[in-house]
Amino acid sequence: RRREDRAEGAEAEDPLLKALLGGETVTREMALQIPAISGGIDLIAGIIAGTPIKLYREQDGKTEEVRGDPRLRLLNDEVGDTLSANEFWRAMVRDYYLGKGGFAYIRKEKGMASGLFYVDERQISIRKNTDPIFKDFDILVEGRAYFPHQFLRILRNTRDGCTGVPITEENARLIETAYSTLLFERNMVRRGGVKRGFLKSERPLEGDKLSRLREAFSRLYGGENSENFVVLNSGIDFKESSSSPMEMQLRENKAANAADFAKIFHLPEGALTGESTDTAGMAKLCAIPLMNVIQCALNRDLLLEQEKGTYYFAFDTKELLKGDMQSRFAAYKTALDANFMGIDEVRYAEDLEPLGVSWIRLGLQDVLYDPKTKQLYTPNTDKTALVGGKMLPAGEESGILKENGEERGSYIQGPDGKMRGSRPSGKGKTRYARSPRANSRGLTVSVKTYGILRGEFNSLYRNAEEGQRGSVSYRGRRYLLEADGEGSVIVISSKKEK
Repeated sequence: RRREDRAEGAEAEDPLLKALLGGETVTREMALQIPAISGGIDLIAGIIAGTPIKLYREQDGKTEEVRGDPRLRLLNDEVGDTLSANEFWRAMVRDYYLGKGGFAYIRKEKGMASGLFYVDERQISIRKNTDPIFKDFDILVEGRAYFPHQFLRILRNTRDGCTGVPITEENARLIETAYSTLLFERNMVRRGGVKRGFLKSERPLEGDKLSRLREAFSRLYGGENSENFVVLNSGIDFKESSSSPMEMQLRENKAANAADFAKIFHLPEGALTGESTDTAGMAKLCAIPLMNVIQCALNRDLLLEQEKGTYYFAFDTKELLKGDMQSRFAAYKTALDANFMGIDEVRYAEDLEPLGVSWIRLGLQDVLYDPKTKQLYTPNTDKTALVGGKMLPAGEESGILKENGEERGSYIQGPDGKMRGSRPSGKGKTRYARSPRANSRGLTVSVKTYGILRGEFNSLYRNAEEGQRGSVSYRGRRYLLEADGEGSVIVISSKKEK
C-alpha cells in the first residue's frame, strides 16, 4: 500500500535505448574521430599522467613531505593492475571527458589501499535513491553492488556525486556538426571530387537507355577504382546540385570548430595546432583545475579517517610551472636576493647535487630589525640599537645595559668611557653611574645635560680627534669635555661661571 517512488522524466543512459526511443546520441567513438577532441584529451591526459603526486603532512603550522608511503607507489608507478600508472591516469582522464566519469576499484588490506584497478565506465551502472537531499547510491559492476567508498571517482560537472556530465552530452551539437563535416569530406574524396547533380533531357528516354545512363553514373560515383567520366548523348545536360568544400567554407568552419573545442578543454587555440608551446600557461588553464578534482578524490578515498585534516595528496606542479630557462633563472635570482631560498634549495629544484652552502647574503646597505627583541642592526657600521634607545656597538648589549647595584635604575658607562643608555630609576629620575674607568676621571651628569653638552661640543669642535678637549657653558656652569674620536665625549670637570 506504500506510494511508489518513480524518477519522472529520467533520460535513458544507454545509446541503443535512446536510438530506439527516437533520440539522437553522440557516442565517444564519434567524438574521438574528431582530431581536436582526441588531441585535446591526449594533451591533458599526458600532463596529468606525467606529473608526480606527493603526500604532505601539515602540523603546527608547518608542512613537510611524507616519503616512502606505499600509496605513492600506487599513484606514480604501479597501480597493482595490468595498467601502469601512466596508462591508468590516461584512461581515467578519457572517461572523465567522454563518459560518466573515471572509476577505479580500491583494494584495501587492513584499511590501507594496496591496489587501484581501473574499470571502464561503460561497465559501470549507478543505482541511487530518489531523495534529493540525503543522496545515496550503489555502484554496480556486472550486476554486483559496491559501496561508494570502494571506488576512486573523478567526475566532471557532477550534480549528485555519482555520475558526471560528458562532453558528448553537454556539447552534442558541436560534436555532431564536426563529425558530419568529416563524413562529407570523406564522401567527397571517395567520389574523386565529383559533385552531385541531376540530368536534364530534352526528350524522353527509353527504358534501356535510362538503365545504361544510371549504371554509368553509378560507376562515376562508385569510388576511386571506377570510371571517372560519362558520355552524354545529344539533348542530355548535367546540372550540379551540391557545392564544393571551398564554396561551403569547410576549412574556415573546421578552424572555428577547433577553436570551440579548445574552449571546452580550456586550452589556448594554438595548443591544438602546435603553435603554442607555453606549457605553464596550458597547465594553469586546463590541467591544474582537473588536478584539483583528482586531489579532492584522493584525499576523500585514500586517506584514513585519522589522517584527514593533517595529511593531503597534491600534484607536484613545480616541473610544469618552471617555464623557459631564462625566466626560471631570473626567478631564482630574485629568490636568492630576497633570501627566501638558499643556493642548495635552488640546486635541488634544478635536480643538481647540493654544495653544502648554508650562508645567507646580507647587503651592507640594509638595516636588520628583530621584532621579538626590538633590536636594530646595521651591518655597514656594525652597530646595534634598541627601538627608541641609543646606538650601541655590536655584541655589547649585555655589558652596557646593566643596572647599578647601589642605585637602582641607573646604568654604568661603557668600557670606553662613553655614557650610553638610560632607564628611569626607582625615584623617577634618570641618571648615569660612572664606570670603573670613570671613577678616576670624569663626572656623572643627567641624560638631558649630557646630550646638550655633547651636541654643543660637536658643534664648536667639529671632527674633534680623540683626547681633544674643549669647554662648554650650560646653565651657569662651565664644563670641560674630552672627545673620544667617535662623536661622544667624557665630562672631565665642572665649575660655576663668574
